[in-house]
Amino acid sequence: MRRRDFISIFAGAIVAWPLAARSQQFERVRHIGVLAPFNGTDPESLANLAAFKRRLSDLGWTEGLNIAVDYHFTSGSIDEIRAAAAALVAAGPDMIFAASNVSVAVLQRATTSTPIVFVQVSDPVGSGFVESLAKPGANMTGFQGYEPAIGGKWLEVLKEVTPRVRHVAVVIQPSVSANVAFLRSAEVAGRSLGVTVIAAPAKDAADIERVLGEFARDGDRGVIITPSPLTNTSEKREFLFALTARLKLPAVYPYRLTPESGGLVSYSYGQVAQWEGAASYVDRVLRGAKPADLPVQAPNKYEFVINLRAARTLGLDIPPALLTRADELID
Repeated sequence: MRRRDFISIFAGAIVAWPLAARSQQFERVRHIGVLAPFNGTDPESLANLAAFKRRLSDLGWTEGLNIAVDYHFTSGSIDEIRAAAAALVAAGPDMIFAASNVSVAVLQRATTSTPIVFVQVSDPVGSGFVESLAKPGANMTGFQGYEPAIGGKWLEVLKEVTPRVRHVAVVIQPSVSANVAFLRSAEVAGRSLGVTVIAAPAKDAADIERVLGEFARDGDRGVIITPSPLTNTSEKREFLFALTARLKLPAVYPYRLTPESGGLVSYSYGQVAQWEGAASYVDRVLRGAKPADLPVQAPNKYEFVINLRAARTLGLDIPPALLTRADELID
């Protein structure tokens, strides 16, 4: 072989090798674990998951081709979540995607090394999941749901919709630190609004029914429903709506589907946008980014939804200015 031909072949091999290596690297199947605190049939949750998968596909990740996804759906039971988290970590995935404070709290105890991207996690700093929103500092990052101050905003909205309210129960799951933070901010807001805020701790539906049944004795009462495994599926939201309707308690909810189902009012962020954003973070982690270097993202828009039929049933006359401010009116 002539020297010039050898040099040409060798130079071609140098150019081709990085391309082949990059192709092989991309074609390696990445494994993602998904921990979701819903049963896999809830319509809103499935819509969020579908948006997440579409965004991943847009970014070049296809299940069965270059990613394998291990889904673990739970009913919100802490025991189920612990078992699912242990199974996910034991499988040794490249990363884990998780929804809700409870899921992330369990995963935090299960692993300090597997990269985690979360979504719908309220107050991640106060919950001890990250050092700060700008610099998470550990093996997890993602998209914050509600900040602690939202408790005061929910109380303000309820007071505007129902001016006669003087006592408000805040339904919380005490084991969720963000729920306690919502309660505290509502208590602070209550002092300036002339409202007595009362904690309504509960661990299951029976607890909620008992606590609110005892609370609903006078006509100046209202309820704030906080987000937690107690309220994160359509069945649980419909139970809460039916209960508050039966007790004639005006309530503000953290999910827009509740007023769509007949509840009075919701003040919430858009969940689909968050799940799509989380998919972009999953993409970045799979391509080499470290969660510690990806700032936690917060909602930039909230939706205010009022169900006018529910208002009429409760004998409420919604002020025109409030109707104008609403993002959506349901009748």
